[in-house]
Amino acid sequence: MPLRLSFNPASPETSLGDDPLPHPSSEDVASSSRNASNFNLSHELAHAFQTPSYHDIRSRLLVTDPTQEQLELFLSQELKPNKESVQEALTHAKKTTLTNLVSTYFQHSENATRLCLNLYQNVHNARHHLYTPLLELFNVLPGDSHVPIDKSQCNLAFDVFLKLDTFENPFPSPENHIFQETQSCFSQLKHKLDTRLRKSKSRVRLLHHATAGPLCSPYLPHSFKKKEITNISQLNVAAKGTFVLDKDLDTIDRLVSRLHAGIESDKLLFRHGLDRGRDVYSVQVFLKQLRKSHVSHTHQLEELVDHICRWFTNVNRSRSSLLKEMHIPGT
Repeated sequence: MPLRLSFNPASPETSLGDDPLPHPSSEDVASSSRNASNFNLSHELAHAFQTPSYHDIRSRLLVTDPTQEQLELFLSQELKPNKESVQEALTHAKKTTLTNLVSTYFQHSENATRLCLNLYQNVHNARHHLYTPLLELFNVLPGDSHVPIDKSQCNLAFDVFLKLDTFENPFPSPENHIFQETQSCFSQLKHKLDTRLRKSKSRVRLLHHATAGPLCSPYLPHSFKKKEITNISQLNVAAKGTFVLDKDLDTIDRLVSRLHAGIESDKLLFRHGLDRGRDVYSVQVFLKQLRKSHVSHTHQLEELVDHICRWFTNVNRSRSSLLKEMHIPGT
C-alpha cells in the first residue's frame, strides 16, 4: 500500500491557519510540551547504543564494500523511511509552511546521512592504506620498543615510510567547512521550526481564551484548535530530531578533526624519518612514536564508526517518528 498522508482539506473557518491537520485530542498539547521540556539529550544518546537497530546497522555496515555505489545502495536500504517513501507521502500533502519544513527536514537528514557514509569510506581508506601497513610492520619488529632493531629491520621500516609518505589524508580538514555547512542547515531549520512552533502554541492559547466565552465559542470551531495541536505535535518531533542530529554532527565533526590532525602528525613523522635517512637509531625513535599514535588513532577510527552507526539509529528513529505523527494509513 503506498504511503499517504491523511491531510484533510481546510474548511472556511480555518482561514487563520495554513496547516489543515486534524488531531484526535487537545490533551496532546500538554503532553508534547512536557516531553519537550523533559527531553534529556544524554539519555537519548546513551539509549541509541542499546537499541537493536544500532547493532543491526553496525553489523550490516561492516560487511558492506565501501565503494560509492555500494554505500548509496546501503543508504537506500537502511535509511528509514527511505527517500521514495517520503516523496510518496509528501506528494499527497497540501503544500503549506509546515509541509515545506517537514520536507526540508527529511532532505537535510538524508544529505547528512550520506555525508556520514562518506566518512565511513574515509575510515576504510585510513585503515587499509595507512594503519594496516603500519600494524604489519610492527608485527615483524621486536614487540618491545626498547629492544634495538637491526639494519634489515631499519631498511624495512624506511621503505614503509617511503610508501606511506605518499598517502593522502582521507579526512577533511576543519577549514573544509563541510560539517559547518551541514550544521548550518540544521540550525536554520531548527530556528524555523521553533518559530512555527511558537506560532502554533500562541494560536492555541488565543483559541483557549476565546472559546472560554459563551458568546465566542460558536464562531471558533474546535477543528481549528485540533489542527494547531497536531501542528505542535509534529513540530515538536521535527525540532527534537533536528536538535539530536545537530549534536550528533557536532560530535562527529570533532572526531573527524582529531583524526585529520592525527594523520597529519603521522605523516610528519614519516617525513622526519625519511629526512634522517636509514639511520637505525633515528628510525627506531620514530617507530616508537608511531606505535603510540597507532593505538590512539585506530581507537578513534573505531569510535567514529560507532558514531556513524549511532547516527543511523537516531536519524531513522527521528524520521519514522515524524512520519508517524503525520498519520499515514496502514502504518
